[in-house]
Amino acid sequence: MLVVENLTRQYGARRAVDGVSLRIEPGSFVGVIGRSGAGKSTLLRMINRLQDPSGGRILFGDTDVTALRGSALRAWRGRCAMIFQQFNLVGRLDVLTNVLMGRLNHVPAHRSLLKLWSEEDRALALAALESFDMGGFAAARADQLSGGQQQRVAIARALVQEPEIILADEPVASLDPRNTRLVMDALAEANRRYGITVLCNLHSLDLARAYCDRLVGLSAGRVVFEGRAFDLTEDVARDLYGLEAGEVMDDAPGGRAPARAEPQAAVA
Repeated sequence: MLVVENLTRQYGARRAVDGVSLRIEPGSFVGVIGRSGAGKSTLLRMINRLQDPSGGRILFGDTDVTALRGSALRAWRGRCAMIFQQFNLVGRLDVLTNVLMGRLNHVPAHRSLLKLWSEEDRALALAALESFDMGGFAAARADQLSGGQQQRVAIARALVQEPEIILADEPVASLDPRNTRLVMDALAEANRRYGITVLCNLHSLDLARAYCDRLVGLSAGRVVFEGRAFDLTEDVARDLYGLEAGEVMDDAPGGRAPARAEPQAAVA
């Protein structure tokens, strides 16, 4: 279980995250919602330790994530994969190599630098691409893909890390409705098929309702709502977003996500 205890991030006189406490059950799909500047991205970046907390603790099982340094911290980032709005692919490299970068924590540095990937690693990367209908693009340059295709490659790269948690920071913010649905379906597939816990920052409340089994609402860095998707009423949305509520309650592309299935073993 991932446990966040009184987590705080201070920037001068401003608290981007202010005393957040959460318990995230294994295998859950949790949406983090709120206005821009509410602290959503800062929260996920602290869980991954891309930013250090000013106070509080992050616990995962018996591990105090806030105390990790060096190789132990690198190992945590392997267990806790991060997906960004900007995709963070290397455009000049082919898709397969970009996905294989997710194996860096599993292979010796000299092998990765020389691109001496094992057949097992290649098979794992191809299987991840195939699971998101991207196998046919393995040899294409990453910068030749659409935004939605690049994001699915980024999810495949996260999957080959063999993570226990995926943190997705506004993964569909710059995508059209069709690609939004494809990317959210890919995250839901990783969650359902492999039992990977997903924390996903979302702007659209209807997307959050459609795909997440639990929601956490942030305002000014604090948790002001926590509950199931059907608990997110229009009144709660107005409390969270104020005058912006109508703008973030567009219809979710493609309707509700399919029913959750029992987790299976990860790709191997």
